[in-house]
Amino acid sequence: MIAVIQRVSEASVTIEGHVKGQIQQGFLVLLGVTHTDTNEDLEWLAKKIIGLRVFSDADGKMNLDLKSVEGNILLISQFTLYANTKKGNRPSFIEAARPEVAIPLYEQMIQRLSAELGQPIQTGEFGADMKVSLLNDGPVTIIIDSKNKV
Repeated sequence: MIAVIQRVSEASVTIEGHVKGQIQQGFLVLLGVTHTDTNEDLEWLAKKIIGLRVFSDADGKMNLDLKSVEGNILLISQFTLYANTKKGNRPSFIEAARPEVAIPLYEQMIQRLSAELGQPIQTGEFGADMKVSLLNDGPVTIIIDSKNKV
């Protein structure tokens, strides 16, 4: 799994003109799933996301995690994180998991992040044409790949 985590002051996702999810301070997480991902990848990544200490403390140092600032998460599925651009100009998405693999893992990630955070998170809709809006705070953008744990 690949997660692109953006620290935001606010973020929202709109589908067909209707706001599906929105948050104030917290993380916008773009999640890509590949066909070799497992529950172990999911558990590890969820803990990393919740534990990221990228919010400023009283001294202005990035030292606080999401819970410390009472932040929230907007989770968006994004198969394009597995784009392969080595050949030509049209990306290949062969490494992105097919929906029968990706949807259950995406839904489990929603549950895991909600449990770790101790509150429901906001989401997009798997496979929908979504319009994502955000105000990146910092900017702070972190990329985590569960295949690079070591």
